[in-house]
Amino acid sequence: MSRGKHPVPLDLPLPMEGAQGKQDSAYAALRQAILEKRLPAGCRLPSTRTLAQRWGLSRGTLEVVFDRLRSEGYVSRTSGSGTRVCAVVPDLYLSAPAAVAAPAARDLEPPYPPLGVRAGQPFVARLADPALFPLQHWTRSLTRALGSASAQSLCDADPGGLPALRQQIAEYLGQHRGIACHAGQVMITTGIRHGLDLLARSLLRPGDKVCLEDPGYLSAKDLFALAGARLVPIPLQEEGIDTERLQEHRDARLVYVTPAHQAPLGMTLPVSRRLALLEWARHSQAWVVEDDYDSEFNYQSAPLAALKSLDRDDRVIYCGSFNKTLFAGLRVGFMLLPESLRPRLLATLQSTGRSVGVIEQLALADYIASGAFLRNLRAARQAYQERRDLLLAILAREAPGCYRISGQQAGLHLLLELPPGSDETRFRQHAAEQGLLLQGLAEHCQAARRPAAVIIGYAALSLAQIRFSGSQLAALLVAAARQAQEQAR
Repeated sequence: MSRGKHPVPLDLPLPMEGAQGKQDSAYAALRQAILEKRLPAGCRLPSTRTLAQRWGLSRGTLEVVFDRLRSEGYVSRTSGSGTRVCAVVPDLYLSAPAAVAAPAARDLEPPYPPLGVRAGQPFVARLADPALFPLQHWTRSLTRALGSASAQSLCDADPGGLPALRQQIAEYLGQHRGIACHAGQVMITTGIRHGLDLLARSLLRPGDKVCLEDPGYLSAKDLFALAGARLVPIPLQEEGIDTERLQEHRDARLVYVTPAHQAPLGMTLPVSRRLALLEWARHSQAWVVEDDYDSEFNYQSAPLAALKSLDRDDRVIYCGSFNKTLFAGLRVGFMLLPESLRPRLLATLQSTGRSVGVIEQLALADYIASGAFLRNLRAARQAYQERRDLLLAILAREAPGCYRISGQQAGLHLLLELPPGSDETRFRQHAAEQGLLLQGLAEHCQAARRPAAVIIGYAALSLAQIRFSGSQLAALLVAAARQAQEQAR
């Protein structure tokens, strides 16, 4: 057999052209073979040359088919290694029936519970791209952590987290988020949701009033509700949370905010409103929970210093996470606690069980100290900006005048406002039929009523996925605008 030629792993049937055309028929044949596991995970596909000879098609046609399969997550293509079936096939196609009847109006409600974010799925990919994480650097940090760990450190860790890691976090916050703090104020968690759960268990009694941004982060609402809190939605204005409305709730126990990149609308809270928020907390003797989930990714200028950096009365509880900056499976986050709350939170943490392993903490402390963390942030910021710019260019070219966007200046997502008169639920359903999973703005609202919009996560998508899925999204926007115009006549 000549170099570069590989046998077909099984007898692939000749695609039936029918009304689809050669390209679509070849795509359907290969996709069906993958879904039915006749081409199993990890299997190396035949070369385009081999298939072209076998099926009587041009290599150019098959190159387009292979690129489409790659953009949709069915296969991966690596120079020198060929094309292989991915280990994870998009769930939508595994569960979708062969034909779907037109839904009745009452069946148009979105599936619940809400969709979870995940890498590689357009457009719920609102997390760090694991493919950008330099495993070789992490391996070196793990090796050094294991080599330097004492027997005592493996079994008698500080309940608030490893001192070396807390010191690195305190130094990072001082240098890059403008917060003057020390290691004793830092508590290690598995992520921001873990921190919110600890706060709800430690600070709230049933019936306590908690103010939340509306629309806002769904998990925060759910966690505070589980603690029996009385939730008060505070509307958002163009610049962020309405601090005038907040003045009506001086009896609140705490307020939860995302000032760097509001979740989900994406605006940045200006300094004037930050100061008003802190003044409210001082007079109300309430706590402000600052969720700083993706502040590291700002594409226009250096981000504003954290709200906590302005806190002179020690009323702000700062929450951060490495799961958004490195990779989701790391499960390491942190809180910066006011001195008066630390004993209470430590007691809750010890009662519920410490969740972050010592080795992971040792390795992360080494990773930050070595400078690898900041280098990874710079590389990721550049990659995410390139992906955002490509998506925005596609939408501007292919769907001009059919949408509005906000929140694109920072973070891992932007908000896409649909054409006036659009049905948000119907738009999401049409997108799902094409493999695009979208979260709607409506499900993030409590009392607020806002124009139809969807949340677009782009960070954990490849450029090829953005090209293909961005064009699909643009076509849906054009169709929605046309339909809204026809209904308005």
